[in-house]
Amino acid sequence: MSATGKRAPVTVVGLGPMGRAMAASLLRAGHPVTVWNRTPGRADGLVAEGATAAPTPAPAVAASELILLSLTDYRAMYDILGPLARDPGRSGGLAGKALVNLSSDTPDASREAAEWAAGRGAAFVTGGVMVPAPMVGSPGSYVFYSGPEDVFAAHEPVLRLIGEPRYLGADPGLAQLFYQAHLDVFLTALSSLLHATALVTAAGVPAAEFLPGALGTLTGIPAMVGDGAELARRLEAGEHPGALSTALMMGATADHILRTSAAAGVDTELPAAVKSHYDRAIAAGHGTENWTALYEVMRARG
Repeated sequence: MSATGKRAPVTVVGLGPMGRAMAASLLRAGHPVTVWNRTPGRADGLVAEGATAAPTPAPAVAASELILLSLTDYRAMYDILGPLARDPGRSGGLAGKALVNLSSDTPDASREAAEWAAGRGAAFVTGGVMVPAPMVGSPGSYVFYSGPEDVFAAHEPVLRLIGEPRYLGADPGLAQLFYQAHLDVFLTALSSLLHATALVTAAGVPAAEFLPGALGTLTGIPAMVGDGAELARRLEAGEHPGALSTALMMGATADHILRTSAAAGVDTELPAAVKSHYDRAIAAGHGTENWTALYEVMRARG
């Protein structure tokens, strides 16, 4: 809200499914929203709901202090905003703007972008939206943020309309680090689900007979793994008690999955990668320790 009680204007650049969902959530809350996209037709539905479609990036950026970017990657941000930064006379350039980049890229790319924005008089906050587009703005949605705390705090009420804001700290790379790490878990789980389905259907079993139970296995993992704080403590302490399972036992299962996949003619890259983790842990002397000992061969060494 502005000092006059009016909703602050917001600009959304990039109207893929995520960008359109964010703009729609802001419109529902009563914010004046300006949008721009390389393909103009994507703005039609939002314009019908009250958004203003800018003809070029310059008036889109000029319309608001807060600029939300929802693009393929950070390279797209430079392509779109670079001309404005090189020519500040074009509707004022980027000076005084708060750029909140909700696109996916690497932590280092976020840090480089923050320096780039600062050199052009703009503040930069990194964001990572942790829900699919249909869930944006709904209960349970959340977004990681990092960057200058004062800039984040100033715009937090608007950002809350996208999802619960989870601020991680001043380092611009932290939001992308958490975003990528969470998606590491997510994407690996999706690949394993599809691989397992391919393994079953290769034997002539319909996918419908397998997938409901497989999804139950996914949702049951937190209970099997146990308390996250305790797991973190054990990993950091290098404690891997093997009373219930060992790397040797789990590694044997990983080998069976690999051999079953090969015999069925199903892609073996994923099970081979998993087996390699157990092989290396066992070779390093962790065979009688818990499966968590795999962390010792995965983690970075100082």
